[in-house]
Amino acid sequence: MVTTTDTGENAVRPQNAAAGMPRLHAAIFLALLAVSLVAPFVLYPVFLMKVLCFALFACAFNLLLGFGGLLSFGHAAYFGAASYLSAHAAKVWGFTPELAILTGTLTAALLGVVFGALAIRRQGIYFAMVTLAFAQMVYFFSLQAPFTGGEDGIQAVPRGHLFGLISLRSDLTLYFVVLAIVFGGLLVIYRIIHSPFGQVLKAVRENEPRAVSLGYRVDRYKLAVFTLSATLAGLAGATKAIVFQLASLTDVHWTMSGEVVLMTLLGGMGTVFGPIAGAAVIVTMQNYLATFGAWVTVIQGAIFVVAVLLFREGLVGVISKWVGKPL
Repeated sequence: MVTTTDTGENAVRPQNAAAGMPRLHAAIFLALLAVSLVAPFVLYPVFLMKVLCFALFACAFNLLLGFGGLLSFGHAAYFGAASYLSAHAAKVWGFTPELAILTGTLTAALLGVVFGALAIRRQGIYFAMVTLAFAQMVYFFSLQAPFTGGEDGIQAVPRGHLFGLISLRSDLTLYFVVLAIVFGGLLVIYRIIHSPFGQVLKAVRENEPRAVSLGYRVDRYKLAVFTLSATLAGLAGATKAIVFQLASLTDVHWTMSGEVVLMTLLGGMGTVFGPIAGAAVIVTMQNYLATFGAWVTVIQGAIFVVAVLLFREGLVGVISKWVGKPL
């Protein structure tokens, strides 16, 4: 049901947009939280933190592609730029970890505003190629800039003390901090998706001319979701730099952009929990199949082809069809 008693920006407001979180989604979030709280006592915390960071990165990208309908081939720019600035702030400027992460996140937000304002002037494949071009600019800047360390990157980044009080040297302590950051980010994304703003994004994705005819300023919504996606991707990258005490060219390379696309499609584009599943699968494969060397990429490609052929909606998308409810 929708109300259509007004026109323009207030024309379409789903009546259920203000409703609380569905019980199924609340149960899934609680189950994920419960598993996450127990996991570091069973598995290696650093591996789990990597999964969490990439889960947030994939969900941020899915916000742009799955709900905004905008395919970016350059999301590594925001992930990597935030990683570099976070690492530099912590190591050179002596920032505490929360301020270092905030610095990286704000950097990604700024890039998102600038690059987004230019990229949304194009559509389709042209939009995708413009985002790739901007990402390559960030890559070559990271390669040449004096403070990034070139091919060596920024190493030995101190984890420091949270708020100047809590030491993050322990992997277990840092894990729970990362868990809080990532879950906070996921809840923000969930709220965006299920807000009136998110409903308009879906309308633009499905039928942009129709949204324009209703009076929505589509470009503003596109820029807003682009900036939000870049900011949350930056939050993931900045957190990763503190976790691994490293920022490198890998974070801004075009393959990182391709990796997050793979995670999103494998888990289920346009679903809430799909990118989390996709990130968990890809990171687990990279970790436990590392002994295969370069063949890991081949194995990933084969699994992706099989998944596309058999699970076109992604892993969570297929489960969503089975249960008959959106996930």
